[in-house]
Amino acid sequence: MLENILIVLRHMQFTDVLDILLVAFILYSIFLLIKDTKAYQLTSGIILVIFFFLLTEWARLYVSNRIIKSFINYLIIAIIVLFQSELRRFFTGIGSRTFRRPLKMYSLKEKLEDIFLAVDYLSQKKIGALIAIERKIDLSPYAERGTAVEAILSKDLLVSLFFPKSPLHDGAVIVRGNKIIAAGCLLPLPPTHTLGENFITRTRHLAALGLAQETDAAVIVVSEETGEVSLAVKGQIEKMPKKEMLRKRLTEYLRIK
Repeated sequence: MLENILIVLRHMQFTDVLDILLVAFILYSIFLLIKDTKAYQLTSGIILVIFFFLLTEWARLYVSNRIIKSFINYLIIAIIVLFQSELRRFFTGIGSRTFRRPLKMYSLKEKLEDIFLAVDYLSQKKIGALIAIERKIDLSPYAERGTAVEAILSKDLLVSLFFPKSPLHDGAVIVRGNKIIAAGCLLPLPPTHTLGENFITRTRHLAALGLAQETDAAVIVVSEETGEVSLAVKGQIEKMPKKEMLRKRLTEYLRIK
């Protein structure tokens, strides 16, 4: 066994190493893409089907193998249908990934407390709000749908933008680093959604879910009916009953300590 490994290593070329590293990178990227999402459970099911296919082929169980092989023929179509939001986010990330993340996250860390204070105030006053925080994927296409602000982020500025009857209150604010780059932005609505019984289906929640499905942004929603705060990430939306929970989830997702 050890001799065979040594023979393989001895005859390995640079292109072979490069090929292995590339495959490892692709698998790692796929894992990051589906991690902590509904796709993780679906992927486990697909791997199980492939395992049974190999098992039936090895054991020469012809009938079972033929049935599974017929199912596998439609597997690619099933993957596209089931993983459409994850695939959309993956290809969007390839096409619009920004390389300023370290500096951007550092500057955001200095202003994160202003976001929490603003959200807490808006929640207490039951003022509707939609705040999209840029992560790796560039949100400029969505910022262009609103009004350019390009101002240093602060609690007072956030509150004033969402204040009732303000010209820009009925849209999303997009945050990049320590700046608010745009306000009054229109976000994409998801083609399909499952907000669940705990959510009243409102445009803000749907818009937050839509952006979270297409990008890796973190989107904070404040309900104007109840004042409840929700967080949408990775194509899912969840209520944040306590401000400490929002702080923990957001800092973990943005990887800011």
